[in-house]
This record gives sequence, C-alpha cells and structure tokens, in this order.
Amino acid sequence: MSEIHRIKCGNGNCYIVENGADAILVDTGKKEYINKVTEACKAYRIRLIVLTHAHFDHAENAARLSDIFGVPVGMNERDCNLIKSNTNQELTAESLPGKIVLSVSLKDFSRRAMREFTPAVTLNDGDSLTDYGINAKVISLPGHTDGSIGIDVENRHLIVGDALMNMFYPTVSMLYHNKKEMLESAKKISALGGRTIYFGHGKPVPNRKWIK
Repeated sequence: MSEIHRIKCGNGNCYIVENGADAILVDTGKKEYINKVTEACKAYRIRLIVLTHAHFDHAENAARLSDIFGVPVGMNERDCNLIKSNTNQELTAESLPGKIVLSVSLKDFSRRAMREFTPAVTLNDGDSLTDYGINAKVISLPGHTDGSIGIDVENRHLIVGDALMNMFYPTVSMLYHNKKEMLESAKKISALGGRTIYFGHGKPVPNRKWIK
C-alpha cells in the first residue's frame, strides 16, 4: 500500500509517493527548498519526477533533482511552453484572494527563470505509473494550465497540483488559464468520490463537491 509524504516548501507542497522502497516525487518546489526536498527523497529510491504543471513554484528544481537522482522528469506536453517562460500561458483571477495571488505570481514569473529541461516522459490521462513501482495513474486536469495533471494513487489519494487550491480555504483554482476547463476539472475531481485531496498549496482535505 502506497503512502503519501508531504514536503512543505514555504506556501507550496511537494509529495513523495512511496511503497516502502520505490517512490516518485510529485513537484519539486522553488530553488530555495532544493536541500529540503533532496534530503526527504534520499530515504527512498526515486524512480520518476512528476510535475503536475510547469509553474516555477512546482518545477524550478526539476532539472537539478533529475541530475541528482538520475531519474527522468514526466509531465504533460501541453505545459512544455511554460518551461521557457511561465508567462506563455496567460492567467486570470476573479476573486479578491485570487487577484492578490495572481499579482504576486506575475511578479515572480517576470523575475525568475527556471533552468530549462526536456521532459523524458510524456504523461497523459489514464497513464499508469506502475512501471515506476507505484500503483497510481495520471488524470488530466486542465484549466489552471493547459497541461495540468493529477496523480490518483490507489483510488484513495489524489494529488491535484493547482487544479484545486487551499491557500486561504479549500476551493477551485483561484487563478487559471482557461476557466471553463478549470471548472470541468473540478467537477471531474468531485466525481471520483472518496479520495483525500492533496493540494499544491495548503493542507489535504477529503474530496467534496467543488462546484456548488
């Protein structure tokens, strides 16, 4: 049975999904947290780095961690344009908290440049991760970004990246590239039923009806 370990990196999260020996790392955090994430991973045999999407706060350490552990990076190809610049997919926010987060994010996007990398593994909806030792599958969750994905672990745990958010309170994504797709992804998550939801930002909560 797989276990999820949250690595809290400031206001963001990375996750180790492990079965006792083999593990995958989901998201990599900002460069300020490279040592924390590296040390957490050393207890396991990391087989794959998965990016839920390619915003820098989730992907900034991807190239370096790939080198450190000698493992591939996997993500959806629709987010590859964000590796060069996080401004390549425009974001929108409507709520006041969302506008505050968006303002901060846009400033960071303009002043931070990730070390570029080429994902070795393309992850699409329904792809299994059993080849990497973990009983989990990829679920497509576009909206926050074009290529946002989640990781559904044993039909018990769902890592959603920023397809949902819990920065201030659990809710749908407060900033998004495509609102219609974001809302459809939130409905898709609700329809999965009993899961613990692991956010890119904030503490985990039980799954619920996200669109009322």
